[in-house]
Amino acid sequence: MASITIALDTMGGDHGLDSVIPAAFAQLKKDPQLNFILVGKQNEIEAYLKKYHFKLNSRISICHASEVVAMDELPSQALRNKKDSSLRVAIEQIKKGNADAMVSAGNTGALMATARFVLKMLPGISRPAVTATIPTINNRTVSLLDVGANVNCDAEQLLQFALMGSIVRETIAHVANPKVGLLNVGSEEIKGNDLVKEAAQLIQKHAEINYTGFVEGDDIFYGDVDVVVCDGFVGNVVLKASEGIASMILKLIKRSFMRNSFSKFCALVAKPVLKPLAKTLNPETHNGSCLLGLKGIVVKSHGSANANAFAHAIEHAKSAVQQNLVGKIKSGLDAINQLPIKED
Repeated sequence: MASITIALDTMGGDHGLDSVIPAAFAQLKKDPQLNFILVGKQNEIEAYLKKYHFKLNSRISICHASEVVAMDELPSQALRNKKDSSLRVAIEQIKKGNADAMVSAGNTGALMATARFVLKMLPGISRPAVTATIPTINNRTVSLLDVGANVNCDAEQLLQFALMGSIVRETIAHVANPKVGLLNVGSEEIKGNDLVKEAAQLIQKHAEINYTGFVEGDDIFYGDVDVVVCDGFVGNVVLKASEGIASMILKLIKRSFMRNSFSKFCALVAKPVLKPLAKTLNPETHNGSCLLGLKGIVVKSHGSANANAFAHAIEHAKSAVQQNLVGKIKSGLDAINQLPIKED
């Protein structure tokens, strides 16, 4: 297997170096084919490496970037005023051919705007979409997009998200003829605002999309559809609420088993059942989302990700490179553009 180089934005997110560097060195030990470029303020990176006894080698290097994009900074200002930010320099490593992918826990809006400016979009796609993987009750997963890159979308963009989501599920997750649903306040055709109604009409015209109609919020977790499409505002709320509920359930289960000696004994007996459940519900194991539609692989990690969660984002980027995600989306879009649109 060919080696893979990933550029890491060490300055982004709530924890910065504390998340990125331990995750990178853990992945180096785990996968001998991985290489990393640590992008950020060189003096801070070197000081951190020295403090925690991490040593550079032929598979991990530093690329200096003098600026940092704040989590609350306007994307337009970051794009215009911070051309030497760790976020931008990391993305530029892809364009220069130094890296196969990049990962950042930084400002989502700035990441999307900068990636779009530096790497450009695939033909037929106007904006990147962030996709998240949601576990379901039937042991399948659902791809939810967009989950934060585009707060305001039009119907044409929702159609593009449906196309990309369908292609990703079929080519990367190997789901034949994936079912696509449009998130709405009800499953009936009369329900919803003008945006989802218009998007539904557009999606229905494309025979290559196996569109099953509107789905409600609770339908996401039943696994009856493979792709759920929505705008970034709704998707981000759904994702954060889902992760919050999962975290609460895990904490309530742990609290219940720690009440007394008998409950602790029950916990030991139930451990073989609880351990895989905890892994399924733990948001850290699902951290990392590709920005679909770009001419390069850019992965967004949660801003609050710890080292373990950031490591999963790195694995997500590695998998996208190995699966030739960009090439498959491009090929899928090319094939789709040659197909006739269904007439009403």
